[in-house]
Amino acid sequence: MLADVARGLSREQKELPPKYFYDSRGSELFEEITRLEEYYQTRTERALLEAVMPHRVQEHRPRALVELGAGSARKSRVILDAMVEAGCGRLFVPVDVSGDFLARTAARLREEYPSLSVIPRTADMTDPLETSNGVPRPAWIALLGSTIGNFRDADARNLVGGVARTMGREDRFLMGADLKPGPGKSVDRLERAYDDARGVTAAFNLNVLSVLNRELGADFDPARFRHQAFYNEERERIEMHLESLVDQEVTIPGVGVTRLEAGETIRTEISRKYDRQDVQGLFRDAGLEIEAWDEDERGMFALVLGSKRS
Repeated sequence: MLADVARGLSREQKELPPKYFYDSRGSELFEEITRLEEYYQTRTERALLEAVMPHRVQEHRPRALVELGAGSARKSRVILDAMVEAGCGRLFVPVDVSGDFLARTAARLREEYPSLSVIPRTADMTDPLETSNGVPRPAWIALLGSTIGNFRDADARNLVGGVARTMGREDRFLMGADLKPGPGKSVDRLERAYDDARGVTAAFNLNVLSVLNRELGADFDPARFRHQAFYNEERERIEMHLESLVDQEVTIPGVGVTRLEAGETIRTEISRKYDRQDVQGLFRDAGLEIEAWDEDERGMFALVLGSKRS
């Protein structure tokens, strides 16, 4: 964390890695975000999962599901329900950086799915993924919630490439992708998903400063910052920033003093938006191909099932 923060705050555009949002409080705030009216992504993706998973699972009969960035596993329950109903499900491996939150999720899942083994893994999803030992095949690896958008293009290719290297011919990669603005989704609609009227996303964004204060002994004053979110049309992505409201200095032991001018920002997250051509290129670079593409009728969100290229 110290190395990441030192590197990010030394850049011309200061930034913090979004993985540090997700302490227990941040994870709880994000779960609240997913229930907001403005945040269309979660309910649109869930509706797609409910519509297509029974058929997809029956067709491929995955015995294991490995979910990267599982959080509360609310959406993956739709896949698990289909796996149990089809009689093929044996194992669920939720992967997340927030160990305490993940442990609570795993405990609930064991009660809800007594026929499944639930083995959580506390890890950064960019860590090398190991599925060769003890994971029954075929296995599905899932990256839901448009999480792929949080990565720069090169990092997204590395992540998907790493997943592909663990996959066998019968395995599948399931990815959720938030789609670019178009006839069914205006830029304004997109921006409101990251700047809700109740200020939950703002609290989520500001919480990262509390994480750094607690974990690194920093002296950020969250009251001296405000949340920003906007669509960068050139880069085709949402950007979230924390804007300094005053000229200030922040001290982080092991990093030193960081000076911020009034109006200067720290970028905390990007959320890249995709279309089918983008995903096709991402998969091709990883040695995968699109096997199934499902999107809602307004073209807001897509579920993509990928397999190894033959």
